[in-house]
Amino acid sequence: MAARPATPASPKNSKVKAPQPGQPQYGCEHVQRLFNQDQATTNTSIQHYKMILRSIFDTTPLIPQTAKPMDSAAVTILTPTYLCLQCPSTLTEEDRAKHGHKKAHRFYVDSRSGGVYCQMCDDIVWDPTFEELRLRKIGTGTFSTNRKRKNEDELFAADPSKESPQYISTNTSIASCKANGLRGIYNAGATCYQNVVLQSFLHNPVLRNFYLSDGHQSSNCEIPHCLSCAMDDMFQDFYALENTNGYTAANILSGFWISDKKAFENLVTTKEQDAHEFFQFLAEELHERNGDGKKPETGSEHSCNCIIHQTFYGKLQSTTTCQHCGGVTNQVQSFLDLSLPLENLTQKRGKKNSGAAKGPAHMTLTECLDEEYIKSDKCEYRCHNCNSMQQARRQTAIKRLPNVLSIQLKRFEFKQGRNERAAKIDTPVHFPLQLNMLPYTNRARGGDVKDNYELARSCTYDLLSVVVHVGEIDTGHYVSYCRVGDQWFQFNDHKVELAQKSDVLGAKAYLLFYIIRSLT
Repeated sequence: MAARPATPASPKNSKVKAPQPGQPQYGCEHVQRLFNQDQATTNTSIQHYKMILRSIFDTTPLIPQTAKPMDSAAVTILTPTYLCLQCPSTLTEEDRAKHGHKKAHRFYVDSRSGGVYCQMCDDIVWDPTFEELRLRKIGTGTFSTNRKRKNEDELFAADPSKESPQYISTNTSIASCKANGLRGIYNAGATCYQNVVLQSFLHNPVLRNFYLSDGHQSSNCEIPHCLSCAMDDMFQDFYALENTNGYTAANILSGFWISDKKAFENLVTTKEQDAHEFFQFLAEELHERNGDGKKPETGSEHSCNCIIHQTFYGKLQSTTTCQHCGGVTNQVQSFLDLSLPLENLTQKRGKKNSGAAKGPAHMTLTECLDEEYIKSDKCEYRCHNCNSMQQARRQTAIKRLPNVLSIQLKRFEFKQGRNERAAKIDTPVHFPLQLNMLPYTNRARGGDVKDNYELARSCTYDLLSVVVHVGEIDTGHYVSYCRVGDQWFQFNDHKVELAQKSDVLGAKAYLLFYIIRSLT
């Protein structure tokens, strides 16, 4: 007689934790109703909860942190997501309520803690059955209560496989997000233009090292409402606290609001302001708090050893050549950032393509830089040799590059005429992840530098952050992209989302921040 084939055993029914003295049997009345429907519902709920806990604690954090709304693309965020206990959906806090009303699903699992959220209670509920499973998973990595105990030889025996580099790299996780400063900033009423600049400062390694190494002695600072003290507090909160909730930059805002400087008056209003102007205001104020206290004069070669000058400031050299006598005049001035006009190039590109098939106009960052720092312009100036006004050619080059190169693409132009108004230039500008600035320096004017590898490397920059203005000039919004290690993140006020390089490179940049490669 043939042997009877083996059949799979029937799954055991899941049990609700027995009542304990002084402890409720259920987390809330809604969980009680869920468990009391029928045995199949209880089995499904508990098995699905176990599966969710495995996803949270046994897999890469990217999986439970990636929300998958039904009507939009998946998005990875830092703040907790909610894994539905009654279907495979992973949702953001904003989409959770919509999903609950649409599907009548009322229970979700917090992607960070594994706690159960009840939509009807609008709170995390500590149900004994679910909590016991959660604590077992965190404590032992298993849900079984009959885990076999290893004998002494097995427990202390060496495992050669665990010493291999492959095993170590596979089972090693990166530092938690608190070490990377990944945190959003709340919008305090049309303050997105400030938030994007603050994020670019927070993810600037030069500024971060300065503030985290007590570069500004806040404890000894006697200046009331010191903006640099407020920046120091912000860096400490972003890099020392295990918190991914939004940050309220109240001290930064009050520093500008209380200031008696006329230039800061616009920042007090609730209207949208210019992120580039705020960047200049912030840099100027931090220079005065950490430097020699002197305001850099426009067109001067002002030098200072403060952290802002060490980070952002470079020097430009303008060379004017008289077309009559050939006399040369050089002028050197400091710069905080490079402002690249787009309007003339856009018009030139439009005329060039007017006879061709119409397509989306675009230009490159190198074309904008070529226009400003390689090509020369005609001008009139008083020549000292000729002692008279003469025709001349003027060319500007970079004499000294900064550690962090800030570039403004001038998207906002003021149109003069009968109806004076400001207009936004939406022309896409393609910018690279790596930027070679050697062709725009006066060292490139001295001869052939194509084969000078070390010189080229000293002028190579890597993209650090991008500020983008979305929408119309009066009703727009600012978002930013910042690089943390090799990964990019989008910062939209208090929301922080994982981003792809293609998202960054496809953005219509307004401000670009590049860091010299030797510092990365």
